[in-house]
Amino acid sequence: GPRGPEGDGAMRMLLKVSVPVTKGNEAYQSGALTGTVQATMEALKPEAAYFGPDPETGRRTAMFVFDMEASWQLPVILEPLFENLDAAIHMAPVMNAEDLQRGFKAQAEA
Repeated sequence: GPRGPEGDGAMRMLLKVSVPVTKGNEAYQSGALTGTVQATMEALKPEAAYFGPDPETGRRTAMFVFDMEASWQLPVILEPLFENLDAAIHMAPVMNAEDLQRGFKAQAEA
């Protein structure tokens, strides 16, 4: 969500979710894929979400950019993806252009 000038303590994260083809097909046919994606969107309230084939593996892939408050959120976010989709997960902190400029300014002042 929006951050004040001093930030709100949340960290912007990139979550990449890749689903194996066979499990993805089963989940699509059963409705679990749609339901899990919708639940993930509701839980994360991402500032951006993208969907498509992974260019390296061809697997169904989703990428979400969202604010994470604390590490306790990991099981809430990730377990349904593991359990329902056998998903491979990659997470990393990321910055937007405003964050990057703020970091450069802080580094210059250090």
